[in-house]
Amino acid sequence: TEFNPSGDVTRAMFVTVLYRMENSPENEGNTKFTDVEKGSWYDKAVAWASANGIVNGVSDTEFAPNNKITREQMAAMVYRYASFKKADMTVAADISAYTDYSSVSEYAVPAMKWVCGKGIINGMTATTLVPQGTSTRAQAATVFVRTVDALK
Repeated sequence: TEFNPSGDVTRAMFVTVLYRMENSPENEGNTKFTDVEKGSWYDKAVAWASANGIVNGVSDTEFAPNNKITREQMAAMVYRYASFKKADMTVAADISAYTDYSSVSEYAVPAMKWVCGKGIINGMTATTLVPQGTSTRAQAATVFVRTVDALK
């Protein structure tokens, strides 16, 4: 009965929304991540997203489902989801104007450029991206709406 817009978003929550955006497809097999408990509310979502190249773990064997999702992790998942959906992946914003652009992890740079270029994720301020920062539920909801609009 409560959305809790200021609440945190975990990696499991985020990937589950992407999975549901695909109408919760049936998938074969289990996830390779040892910290994703079979039968948990998110295990099918993680298995689907992993099998389709949408998510990576925080290591080869751990997904960290209960960790708060960072902005750069959101960007990477959305970027990979868009690629999965066969979107035009050539759009890229110049993020060097953000004073903290150099703190974007190497793996997330193309994703951050793409999501910023598509207007899916904006800076936290006019001069900062805060890639290591976490997301509220309200911010994540905005990312999902913008993702759907960008993929039309």
